[in-house]
Amino acid sequence: MSTPFFTPAPETAAASRIAEFARLHGIAPDDYATLHRWSVTDLEGFWGAVWEYFDIDADTPYEQVLAEERMPGARWFPGATLNYAHHALRNLAGDRPAIIALDENGSGYQLTGERLRLLVASVAATLRDLGVGQGDRVVGYLPNTPHAIVAFLAAASLGAVWSVCGQDYAPKAAADRFAQLEPTVLIAADGYLFNGTTHDRRDAALELAHALPTLKATLLVDHMGLPWPPQTYPSLVIPWEDASTRTEELTCVPVPFDHPLWVVFSSGTTGLPKGIVHGHGGVLVEHLKTLGLHSDLGPGDRLLWYTTTHWMMWNLVVSSLLTGATTCTYDGSPAPFAKLDVLWELAARHGITVFGTSPQYLLGMAKFGIDPSVHDLSAVRVVGCTGSALPASAYPWVRDHVGDHVLLASISGGTDIVSGFAGSAPNAPVWAGELSAPHLGVALAAYDSEGFPVTDQVGELVVTRPMPSMPLYFWNDPDGSRYRDAYFSSYPGVWRHGDWITVTGHGSVIVHGRSDSTLNRNGVRLGSADIHDVVERLPEIAEALVIGAEEPDGGYWMPLFVVPAAGVTLDDTLREKIRDAVRTGASPRHVPDEILEVPGVPHTRTGKKLEVPIKRLLQGAPVEQVVNPATVDSPDLIDHYARLGEERRRGRSAS
Repeated sequence: MSTPFFTPAPETAAASRIAEFARLHGIAPDDYATLHRWSVTDLEGFWGAVWEYFDIDADTPYEQVLAEERMPGARWFPGATLNYAHHALRNLAGDRPAIIALDENGSGYQLTGERLRLLVASVAATLRDLGVGQGDRVVGYLPNTPHAIVAFLAAASLGAVWSVCGQDYAPKAAADRFAQLEPTVLIAADGYLFNGTTHDRRDAALELAHALPTLKATLLVDHMGLPWPPQTYPSLVIPWEDASTRTEELTCVPVPFDHPLWVVFSSGTTGLPKGIVHGHGGVLVEHLKTLGLHSDLGPGDRLLWYTTTHWMMWNLVVSSLLTGATTCTYDGSPAPFAKLDVLWELAARHGITVFGTSPQYLLGMAKFGIDPSVHDLSAVRVVGCTGSALPASAYPWVRDHVGDHVLLASISGGTDIVSGFAGSAPNAPVWAGELSAPHLGVALAAYDSEGFPVTDQVGELVVTRPMPSMPLYFWNDPDGSRYRDAYFSSYPGVWRHGDWITVTGHGSVIVHGRSDSTLNRNGVRLGSADIHDVVERLPEIAEALVIGAEEPDGGYWMPLFVVPAAGVTLDDTLREKIRDAVRTGASPRHVPDEILEVPGVPHTRTGKKLEVPIKRLLQGAPVEQVVNPATVDSPDLIDHYARLGEERRRGRSAS
């Protein structure tokens, strides 16, 4: 067994909530392995204990913890009625900050628990007056500010279903998601801040509203101070100021445990993004476990995790309120040109205890010579990191430049479960380049190609027993076929997630990257279809293929391969035109790292682009392990991409 890079101080581990939880069930507070084993062998005992430990306030009690253990279709806590919004607000001190709103300029404001509750009550009353009730959809086109949290909690309090998208998404990309839901109300901001620039999204909001024919009303948020010009909206227009300044009492509607809470969207790799539906109760117990036990969040803690509203980490940021902790929103670039270390400065100024980011951010800080320790980060006890695999080199950098007392919590999860599969815990050691262990309640394994669990070998990440936050269903998937195909087609009754992992002999987990074609840049999952759609509309381009490849040094390479139209040459002018098209037609995050000309894009015989095989070839996998040329429409192209991968690896070695 290798030596851990970091072992929590015994007194720190013993004082954690997870240690207290273990002691309550006769398990030694430093014995994470035994605690995890109990959590996955006795699902009813464990999840019932989570319910009791966090004192879930159900309006009607549950009949049993797990009525049907099957995947998909597990029935958790039948009979229970509750409301997520009630739990998000009930533990907040009235006179203490519930939300601290921050931006890249270093400015911001606070909302106390009492103020947050009043705002939620007011917006909920406005939505109710518009006829919004249980099951209706409310959508947000919003940056990461308190407005998004208030709007979500207001919708949830009514039993309405919420979905949100960041404003760096073009109106069409947002409409591809929201139109599927047939929403009743749209809540949109005037713009957002990024890298010193105010991005005006007033026209984009109008275009999006026109693309949603089911709207009864649009609430317009004055975030950047841009005046809303008189324009013809397809529905009633209500200023946020009017919606949020009413004097109302908040009443949270009790709903069944599996009543839909929100819809989060897949990346749209093979078409329209899939709407993944999670329930009030499943999210509630899963996020209390993840944030309350694994992150040890509670009253007095402050969480700052850089995210956009369309990344699942936004959902976890909101859920920190469930624990009574203060959450921070942040509008802007994580490393603006004017001040690359602004997030660390804000963490010091506001006494942040849990700081969350991505591997690319930490690697970038090291590359640019940023030293966070020039700020007083003594309050920071955890640096959370997710979005892609965190290389071992980042661990000593965090120790040396943030603090040797800090737990570096590398986490791997997914939008699909809106939580983590594996990560760290206050009472578990950390190995550099590895995730400490599977999360509690996650029956995780690595399966080989024959469907058998393996240790110390690379395999598919699978989960063999249900979790409460697994999707209720996909939107517009009445027979469940798309849901089953997404996760259960490889191993019936077993969840296959699409990551390559190794479960080590000492119980940790190493994540090697995506085994499917989803793009995952800086922790934000992007859809290749969004990029293909934009680029292939250009008359100069016959076809395009984008892939995202994790690299051995922790980097992420996202090239775009293009086949120019007849008579067209790919030059710098055309490259810039492509970048501009992607930036405006999808989002700035979708802009590729490189644009390379290729003779063609290979497909399956049924016409699907070979995204996963091409990615693996570029990462160095042998052709015979990746694809059978007989199944490809243009087999000669396979060798071309294999040579590209070899040339890139040689170039990296030489440099």
